[in-house]
Amino acid sequence: MRTPSPPLLGRREAVQRLDQLVEAARKGNGGALVLRGEAGIGKSALLDHGRQAAAGFWVIEASGSEFETELPFAALHQLCVPVLGHLGELSQRHSEALQVAFGLAAGRPDFFGIGLATLELLAAASRRSPLLCVVDDAQWLDDASAKVLTFLARRLASEPVAMVFAARTPDGAAGLEELPGLVLEGLNDGDARALLAAESAAPIDEQVRDRILAEARGNPLALLELPRAGGFAMPDTSSVPNRIERSFEARLLELPAGARLLLTVASADPTGDPGLLWRAAQQLGVDVTAASTAAEASGLVEFSTRVRFCHPLARSAAYRTAATGERQAAHRALAAVTASTADPDRQVWHRAQGNSGPDDELAAALEQSAARAQARGGVAAAAAFLERAAALSLDPALRAERTLAAVQAKLDAGMTDAAADLLTTVETSAVDEAAQARVDLLHGQIDFVRHAHSDGAMSMVRAAHRLAPVDALRSRDCFLDALEMGLVVGRAGGVMDMVLNEARSAPAAPQSPDLLDALVLLATEGHQSAVPLVRQVLADSELWTRRPALATVLAAELWDLATHAEITAWLVRTGREIGSPLLLRLGLAQLACRAVASGEFTEAMAAVAEEEAVADALGVPTSLYPQLHLAAMRGRRQEAFELIATATSVATDLGSGLIIANVHWATALLNNALADYPAALAAARQAVEAGDLYLAGIALPELVEAAVRCDEHAVAAAALESLTERTAASGTSWGLGVAAFARALVTDAEDNYVEAVERLGDSPALPYRGRAHLLYGEWLRREGRRRDAREHLRTAHELFSGTGMEAFARRAADELRATGEVARNRSTDGGDQLTLQEVHIARLVATGATSKEVASRLFLSPRTVDAHLRNIFRKLGITSRRQLKDLPHLVT
Repeated sequence: MRTPSPPLLGRREAVQRLDQLVEAARKGNGGALVLRGEAGIGKSALLDHGRQAAAGFWVIEASGSEFETELPFAALHQLCVPVLGHLGELSQRHSEALQVAFGLAAGRPDFFGIGLATLELLAAASRRSPLLCVVDDAQWLDDASAKVLTFLARRLASEPVAMVFAARTPDGAAGLEELPGLVLEGLNDGDARALLAAESAAPIDEQVRDRILAEARGNPLALLELPRAGGFAMPDTSSVPNRIERSFEARLLELPAGARLLLTVASADPTGDPGLLWRAAQQLGVDVTAASTAAEASGLVEFSTRVRFCHPLARSAAYRTAATGERQAAHRALAAVTASTADPDRQVWHRAQGNSGPDDELAAALEQSAARAQARGGVAAAAAFLERAAALSLDPALRAERTLAAVQAKLDAGMTDAAADLLTTVETSAVDEAAQARVDLLHGQIDFVRHAHSDGAMSMVRAAHRLAPVDALRSRDCFLDALEMGLVVGRAGGVMDMVLNEARSAPAAPQSPDLLDALVLLATEGHQSAVPLVRQVLADSELWTRRPALATVLAAELWDLATHAEITAWLVRTGREIGSPLLLRLGLAQLACRAVASGEFTEAMAAVAEEEAVADALGVPTSLYPQLHLAAMRGRRQEAFELIATATSVATDLGSGLIIANVHWATALLNNALADYPAALAAARQAVEAGDLYLAGIALPELVEAAVRCDEHAVAAAALESLTERTAASGTSWGLGVAAFARALVTDAEDNYVEAVERLGDSPALPYRGRAHLLYGEWLRREGRRRDAREHLRTAHELFSGTGMEAFARRAADELRATGEVARNRSTDGGDQLTLQEVHIARLVATGATSKEVASRLFLSPRTVDAHLRNIFRKLGITSRRQLKDLPHLVT
């Protein structure tokens, strides 16, 4: 039985937080806590307290490793090994996902599947007893493990599982910043004196004690380690962690040579496997018995079922104190005893660390390891392997090729600065024109991530021109890459127009005109000339695969909801089938926008909620533009303006013209609904002037209405002309109907209102059908035809209130009131109280989905889904899943 540790000095708040976390998990309400602080501040002592507080819990542990940060799922594997006996309780899909992640089966890892599989595994294990997951040295977690562990930590609210992380600052916390955390500060003077007095074996001279207290600055490990060096050395101005590390180095130097070499090998092996350590040490001629005895006696290390250093700084000191030749020898010995069949990547990594000169055979082996790491989702590991392979390559061209591959891998892993630094090392004199084009492309991608948008697009254009004489298809692709960048940046920045101008000199398409030709024609000749070619391009499903963002935008540019819906459905379906978060997120965001335009707000809310779930699982920001579309069309003033303010701030920080253009359109639409026409006019002008694909077009009717109401007739007429040119070429009922009511506003002619109502009666764009009736009803009332006006205003109000377009519904109600009729209030059923996620869960359950199926869809645990269902039932005043089916207007 473990002896309880004495109470921790000066850690009342941290102890309280840990105790609360453990007790909540004991009651089935899991959670997470990240302890952050400098080396030696007491994180390990608090982890020990957590273990003791979790009496009756099953405690499983993992720790990040400085030497294993690139190996995918290394820390997650450590954590899960003790509970893998529950693997058989998982669904086949989830069991296979974990086996792939841990290298137990072949296949490409599905991040979402691995996250859900781990959640299911821990939930299964917690049925035996509550679970405490302890993760130390989180600043060194490999990227894949960090993402999955963060995913887990956010989804434990309904599970008897507690997670505690310890992460050193300022090194960072491995992407765990958004989790509940506590920063540990140094002990106050009284607690520091008490700790020093309690731990000192002999009395300390008062002056020495005061100096130790001053230098330690309340760091508990420093208070324990600094006295070991004596008290009469010259003052040291270096940081406390450096002083502590040097204290460990001094203790190392007191050891026999064999013990030091043993610790060098132990520090170079991230697995902590004692069997591996003993065999490697014997390879080096170390007397294992004598060396291990001396090393353990120093207190620096513990040899049991796992090799553990007393502190990460002790391990770091053991590695860095050794001479370069000793470290290399240690790695070579570890490579010799690591099985090439069971762990080929770790073996080749040790070989690479043990090698000091060029070695083409080893470089090729590293390249193979990079390919394996990439297949397992370890892009950071692939980058590390490729960078080392490049360093060991003799041939300059091969070295450049491997360096470029490493740059791409670093960029894919989100290591933008490291990628940029590595790219500067490429010897451009050793590469051909195609490789130089690749350099330009990488520069473009890096600039884009860093928000140097125009520079990034220009780099891609340079790549396109370099490739033009040797690879026409790739050259045209580079132009399209730059155009997609321009799409995100927004046309107002001039990026898209610059690229389109350059693209006019692109090599001709090998066969028939393609997407690039269509975009250039649209920009230079207008919709009347370009629409037939755009339709031809959109009919090719290959475009949906290769350029899905451009495909959806072009369909919307044509006011073609049917084609847009077809592409969107394909994106969502394909994204789910192949596990592509990129396709799925784009598809869900576009599905939400299409649903908003069709007045299907519950579907839009569900799509937004699912996109948020995917983004949260990835640890990335959610897409704002579908939320803007939904908020503006629903017309809840405060909610919409708050979102608009948030989106504006985000867009400014990111330099995203796409979000800004959506902000302008949403502001214009919302203010037209609120009858604040001057504000609508200002926003609509900005939206149209930017010239962005789709958004400039859909903002034109807002500009027409706002300009007419503000007596800016020249502005309205110009906007109408542009709108007519676009919609006439497209020929859809949505576009033609909107153009008709815009023309009615400008001309004040009744036949145009009638045309708008008739055309939009056949259109799926229900909100615009309602607006046609509203505008016609307003015109009829002003003409004194109250009875006719009531019919259209009543229809408009029913469409708006039934859909949930609150601002437009109020506008229609005000107009009805002016005719002498009071609009009927919309009955409520509690549905408005549901969150976006609850709406989505309700919809899925209403169609017969089980809690487990909903959990898989939204990356939650089944217990969390059941908790949400209890809230949904309470808000809706129902008691069973079956009753959800009786609310079709809410959930279907």
